[in-house]
Amino acid sequence: MPIIAARHYHQGQLLRDLGPDDVIPDDCTDADFFWLGLFEPTPEELGGIAKRFGLHPLAVEDALKAKQLPKVEVYGDQLFVIAATGTLDGDTIQSGETAIFLGRHFAVTVRHGSARAHTEVRQRLETLPAKLAHGPDYVLYAILDFVIDGYFPVIDAIEDRLLLVEESVMDTPLDAHEIRHLYAQRHEIIRFQRIVGLMKDVAARLVGAADLPWIDDAVRPYFRDVWDHVQRAEFRLSGLREVAGSVVDTNSLLEQQRQGVITRQLAAWAAILAVPTAIAGIYGMNFEHMPELSWTFGYPFAIGLMGSICGLLYWRFRTIGWL
Repeated sequence: MPIIAARHYHQGQLLRDLGPDDVIPDDCTDADFFWLGLFEPTPEELGGIAKRFGLHPLAVEDALKAKQLPKVEVYGDQLFVIAATGTLDGDTIQSGETAIFLGRHFAVTVRHGSARAHTEVRQRLETLPAKLAHGPDYVLYAILDFVIDGYFPVIDAIEDRLLLVEESVMDTPLDAHEIRHLYAQRHEIIRFQRIVGLMKDVAARLVGAADLPWIDDAVRPYFRDVWDHVQRAEFRLSGLREVAGSVVDTNSLLEQQRQGVITRQLAAWAAILAVPTAIAGIYGMNFEHMPELSWTFGYPFAIGLMGSICGLLYWRFRTIGWL
């Protein structure tokens, strides 16, 4: 059975762990609720949990399917939320999802593709019974906060890599492989930013919608904190997207500048070499009537003329920065 934890709480205190065959009592008070955590259950396994808690079949269908987008749905007196997770695997952002069923006396979470278990959240909340006494809606907040906090290590890692590339591009131009890698990284940022934007919509609805069942007014400020965290993650991703684009643009400008320098140098040397070539070509035509050919100082004069003009051109090109 993929149940990671199944626990019964009373007034925020852990009352007991639930076994696979334990029956959920019908006479729960407002101080009681159940928290079940599942990881990639089969349809049969989740179907058994759905019968025990009366989960809506459409929500169960969504919880079984991987690659669902973040959303908030209301099914009768139940609230269904899908939150997107993100982890960095090499250069790829691997996305997963956590489906949360929320009822009057229960919170059921179903994880897909996320290696970060909710054990840390559960243990922390069990040390804060006053917080846990709020009920399932506070569990929903804690899970969403945990999921979104997981975005920032991903963002930090990508930011560190992009900053290193941004610094190195000023000294060494990017090769074709590095440019392709940078474009792939930018694609990952855009895809992750789209998911974070949907999570922002989820948090906004949990803060502002008045028709959501089992979300008490006392807990709504906590969801506002979740919205703030998502907004900060989205803002940082926007900055990384701009950095990735600016690195490519900077590399292109620097490469054009380097090519311009080389072009000017080649043009300057071509102009200098054209002078002796032209003079030698004139004197090499072997016309019969060329007075300079019989002049004693004709050869030194031609060599001196070549050297003088070439030296003048070299000085001029050095002055204007071409050489």
